[in-house]
Amino acid sequence: MDKLDDLLAAQQPTARRPLLGVTILVVEDSRFACEAFRLMATKSGARIRRADSITNARRHLAIYRPSVVIVDVGLPDGSGLDLIQNLSLGSPKLDVILGISGDPDQEDALLKAGADHFLAKPIANLAEFQSAILDHLPRDRQPPAPRAVSEEMVDPDRIAFHDDLNHAAQVLGNSRSTETLDYITQFLTGVAASVEDTELQRVVSQLKHLRNQGAPTDIGIAKLTALVQSRLAAAAPM
Repeated sequence: MDKLDDLLAAQQPTARRPLLGVTILVVEDSRFACEAFRLMATKSGARIRRADSITNARRHLAIYRPSVVIVDVGLPDGSGLDLIQNLSLGSPKLDVILGISGDPDQEDALLKAGADHFLAKPIANLAEFQSAILDHLPRDRQPPAPRAVSEEMVDPDRIAFHDDLNHAAQVLGNSRSTETLDYITQFLTGVAASVEDTELQRVVSQLKHLRNQGAPTDIGIAKLTALVQSRLAAAAPM
């Protein structure tokens, strides 16, 4: 840990900032989701770092030890399930491992891999975020009772959504391989859930259905690409 981490780790939680002294590593490639976590962590008193891939997460973990690791299922260089399993078997064990996904059907797989708790996207409720961590922290890391429970919802900057769309467009433009489609459909499932974009969810689901049925996917890919481009044009910063 660096000196700032040492200082923050020594801080004691309070009723209003219950995660003071907690350091969180978020392993998530969506900038919109990461911005939501940053806002919730800041309001809760926690320090947060981000890794956008399994490779970068391992680089972080080789340098410092966070209190909490939050891992998305779909990552550009592999499955978050594998990272969670490795972390859950590590010694000494991390205080809290949370699994996240835009697909609620991933809950059982995440818990079986070793996650302490599952959070389904969209993740914007401050109280839900705090409880998911506090319910699994050691007793000596808990805030003094009673804790103030806030039903505040965070509202990430939409520029982060634009960044996610741009990433999706680049991926779709570079490759149509099976691995790429597996990744981008998982990525956009989470993004669509996070911003509550039902049309994007529908088009991604249609492409998934075509692939599951073994049907040609060209039309599904074209629809998804066109929708991403239209969202990019609508979300373009002024």
